[in-house]
Amino acid sequence: MATPSHWQQSGPAAILLLPLALLFAAVSALRRMAWSRWLQPRRMRVPVIIIGNISAGGTGKTPLTLWLAQWLRTQGHQPAVISRGYGAARRDPRPVPRDGLPDDYGDEPCLLARRAGCPVWVGVDRVATAEALLAAEPGTTVILSDDGLQHYRLGRDFEIAVVDGARGLGNGWPLPAGPLREPQSRLGSVDAVMVNGGKAAAIHPNALPMSLRGTTFRNLADATITVDAAYFKGRRVHAIAGIGNPARFFAQLGAMGLSCMPRAFADHHPYTARDLLFAENEEIVMTEKDAVKCEPFSTARHWALVVDAEPDPRLGDMILARLEQEPRDG
Repeated sequence: MATPSHWQQSGPAAILLLPLALLFAAVSALRRMAWSRWLQPRRMRVPVIIIGNISAGGTGKTPLTLWLAQWLRTQGHQPAVISRGYGAARRDPRPVPRDGLPDDYGDEPCLLARRAGCPVWVGVDRVATAEALLAAEPGTTVILSDDGLQHYRLGRDFEIAVVDGARGLGNGWPLPAGPLREPQSRLGSVDAVMVNGGKAAAIHPNALPMSLRGTTFRNLADATITVDAAYFKGRRVHAIAGIGNPARFFAQLGAMGLSCMPRAFADHHPYTARDLLFAENEEIVMTEKDAVKCEPFSTARHWALVVDAEPDPRLGDMILARLEQEPRDG
């Protein structure tokens, strides 16, 4: 299932939840005020870049984090990634192996560990996770935090807010009446607003565009086998997605010429072999995030669309300018 429909409009369901939303907004504002005026964020000895959002649901943060990790390496940096590890069984800071399982580390960290080409650590406490990472990987020159825009205890040197251009900021109301974790005005204080699809200027006057591109499908049973969209022509194909905005993935497949029967699951859905039995003898395509959870029981009929972020090049220029500033002491 996708995100709640009432988040996109100010209808009766949203209005009924407005008292809770006002309470959430008040608590959120007090937290921001506390960390900006009285509490001292913990600064790391290397720059920290936050890739987050102000709305609940998928926006494209993880693909952008992957792009940043790979791009920073081309610029001579040694990046590392930290993540909360949503859904992981353990809460303590620990590294994610390339063959790590989502039940142990979370789905997005496992995807990052497979593709980022740099250390990936998870832990509920991002400060403790960053410190443990730096102790284990002293050559790290920059930390990327996948999500964590609202984790103010962790000091940051560059903030990126990613917005889904298709859904925007919904009805503009706080959780749970709307999708917002923080008010829209928060976009004015981050260093970069990236809009994934759609018109960037419609979200924020200084926003930069980004897109997600994919042309190759990787076989889950044998990663050495890849095909393009033409492979599925004339075949009966199903598409599954357990992400924040399944419709975006299904639309992407349609734009590639695939005629699929879509089936949406909840974000971070804990897949089991039973979930795929509905198309046991037919092709199933899915996102990479879904694939890391389906690999243990996959067959030759299961495929993942390999997706890469393509952000506006100005984002890289902005980050390099910040990283080239005089480093902090200690």
